[in-house]
Amino acid sequence: MRFPAPTFALLALAATPSIAQPPGFHDLTTIDAAVAAFTGIGAGQPGGAVMPVDRRLRLAPCYSPLVASWHGMRQDNVMVRCPDPGGWRLFIATSGNARQEAAAPPAVARGEAVTISVAGDGFAVSQSGEAMEAGSLGGWIRVRTSAKAVPIRARIERPGLVVVPID
Repeated sequence: MRFPAPTFALLALAATPSIAQPPGFHDLTTIDAAVAAFTGIGAGQPGGAVMPVDRRLRLAPCYSPLVASWHGMRQDNVMVRCPDPGGWRLFIATSGNARQEAAAPPAVARGEAVTISVAGDGFAVSQSGEAMEAGSLGGWIRVRTSAKAVPIRARIERPGLVVVPID
């Protein structure tokens, strides 16, 4: 039996099991699948979503295929949106674009001493620190100012210099 495209899509959604999602809300596993399909990498892996979508979210059902795209120039967030009228948008943090980072040589090595610069509108403050991860120019890595400090995310400006922008 042949169904029109919208009917087939609805049947496919109805056949998809909903994991602990109350009736009347969007199945959040489809968002995880859309991000994994877009990045080519599963959640929790380098280049993929940092973690699965929070299962406490209650989003309106989306009857159209989800649309995923990079958000921002750093390509460390994926925007997933429902194109239905009155649809929603959700931003998913990723651990960077693995394909782009794999092609670029590392500018900072793990454990390397770096200068951490915090810059905002009309000011900049610098302090020495340590890279917790390796990364290439323009990439985002975790850094810390001392052995007991909580790591923060910073963008690699040039070898030996990372910047924490304040917007």
